[in-house]
Amino acid sequence: MLPHILLVEDNALVIGALRLLLEETGHRVSDAGTVSGAARVLGDDPPDVVLLDLTLGGEDGLSLMTAIGAHQGQRPIVVALTGHDDAATLERCTSAGCRAVLVKPIQPMKLKSQIAEWLRERATG
Repeated sequence: MLPHILLVEDNALVIGALRLLLEETGHRVSDAGTVSGAARVLGDDPPDVVLLDLTLGGEDGLSLMTAIGAHQGQRPIVVALTGHDDAATLERCTSAGCRAVLVKPIQPMKLKSQIAEWLRERATG
């Protein structure tokens, strides 16, 4: 089965670009533009990786971490996506349980290799 990645992002251009990149490298991709939409995907079709934008049209993306914490089964790898490259944002994300923080604009080749590495680590436990 293809690894499932959930894009939690409210920018259609970013979703389109990331979807293209991830699908061409063998991933199944879902997307949600809101925290509640992302929580529905978590319940209906649990992802292996969540790429989580921190700013979702007035919503704090990190509020999704509550739903992720309540999720039954293997917890997905959560990676925060942000335009803020500062220590406070990094601390906020890692304290909330994010595996990593990627600063936009995201480097496609680096993202592909990082996702592959995280999925290998997840598979080997």
